[in-house]
Amino acid sequence: MSGLTGRLAVVTGASRGIGAAAAAALADAGARVLGVSRGGTGHPAGVIPLACDLADAAAVERLAALVAERGTPDIVVSNAGGFLLRRLEATTAADFDAQLAVNLRSAFLVARAFLPAMGSAGRGSYISVGSVADHVGFPENAAYAAAKYGLRGLHETLVAEYRGTGVRLTLVSPGPTDTAVWEPFDPDRRPGFPARAAMLRPDDVAQAIVFAATRPAGVHVDWIRLGPT
Repeated sequence: MSGLTGRLAVVTGASRGIGAAAAAALADAGARVLGVSRGGTGHPAGVIPLACDLADAAAVERLAALVAERGTPDIVVSNAGGFLLRRLEATTAADFDAQLAVNLRSAFLVARAFLPAMGSAGRGSYISVGSVADHVGFPENAAYAAAKYGLRGLHETLVAEYRGTGVRLTLVSPGPTDTAVWEPFDPDRRPGFPARAAMLRPDDVAQAIVFAATRPAGVHVDWIRLGPT
């Protein structure tokens, strides 16, 4: 990959899974990558770690100010999120609220923190990581899918709001991806679920993110849906 040398990138949820793979891939492509996670540790080599609890609106504002000291981001990957498999009758209101907080509210706070400056600068690629569950309904996904469908709605609204500013917004919606989020659920032993060996790998999704970020300035990739063959 090329074209990202010296560009400033921010990746949330960068300490593991898709976020870590995306941060590493952007760094390999030449970007200066700021990796955001709650603990600020465990990021790939070459990634500058930043700690932030994305559920805390004031903390996200402080994060944006810290990033602004380095410049306006050229790339933001809003990836941080959580996963839940639970049937409706077993899903509590607290479970539902937690999924909205980690998958939707935090994404709203990150967008609000970075997009205005990118719009004022007239450039940038803002990439949100969704899920196949942002456009397909599956059993046991009531809380998770509600949050991810909401994320897709947020993305589509922001595309409309920032059209003509020079900022390109992309939603990347991967199918099942082999990350640690599956460990509590053991899909290999659950009927109807793909085996982890047959899932996408985090780097597959990372390469889609880099693809979106490296298109020519006049090209807008609105939505990337990908899954295993």
